[in-house]
Amino acid sequence: MLNGKKIVVIMPAYNAEHTLKQTYDEIYREFVDEIILVDDSSLDNTKELSKSLNITTIVHKENKGYGGNQKSCYLAALKAGADIVVMLHPDYQYTPKLIPAMVSMMAFEQYDAVMASRMLGNSALKGGMPLYKFIANKFLTGFENFFLGEKLSEYHTGFRGFTREVLEKLPLASCNDDFIFDNEILALLFFNNYNIGEISCPTKYFKEASSINFVRSCKYGFGVLGVSLLYRLAKMGIKLGIFRKDCKKLDLNTELTYYYKEH
Repeated sequence: MLNGKKIVVIMPAYNAEHTLKQTYDEIYREFVDEIILVDDSSLDNTKELSKSLNITTIVHKENKGYGGNQKSCYLAALKAGADIVVMLHPDYQYTPKLIPAMVSMMAFEQYDAVMASRMLGNSALKGGMPLYKFIANKFLTGFENFFLGEKLSEYHTGFRGFTREVLEKLPLASCNDDFIFDNEILALLFFNNYNIGEISCPTKYFKEASSINFVRSCKYGFGVLGVSLLYRLAKMGIKLGIFRKDCKKLDLNTELTYYYKEH
């Protein structure tokens, strides 16, 4: 705990067998109360390795997509009594050593959410980010900042933290089950006047690190543009998509199937 807040790290996993242990070993356990991994029907031994590491492990019988995986992660963390939830990809692309810094920004009630940005400090290209992804990231971030009226350095990082209030109040159940989920949750945060902080985070690109292909990257990019336009319309009073009043929040009564659960 930090400042009386229970800290839970969640890891949405898919075929993370080769990088999970390295990621897990760098988590400062003295700052973290529980680690939860959700295996999205991996084809490798991710769930068995997670079990051997004594990580609380949930397994999807069928692949639910990146966003669907996150929904299960957040549900599990809330059920575990988390006050602060940090999402860490188990592919070792982001350093777990920054978790204490991220958590402190929320535990002392300065921010409702914290993003670990690859664009602060020019670490993205140094860490091996492909040039086309770097350019696309910069373009989409600029587009979103213009339409949302904000000044984030990056909207597309997979290393992020949220307070319990955010996860309970935002209509995450109505968000997309694919990669655009990451973008939707940030738009919802800004729309509901929550404060988002950022820290600089180095990144590592290598063969085993998860990365979506070019086609899915294009799909994500168009999705980002769509979310930005819906946000602007919602600010004008025309509420569509995830900004509708009838959108659903996460249901804490939803049952989750544990492959292994720490007691």
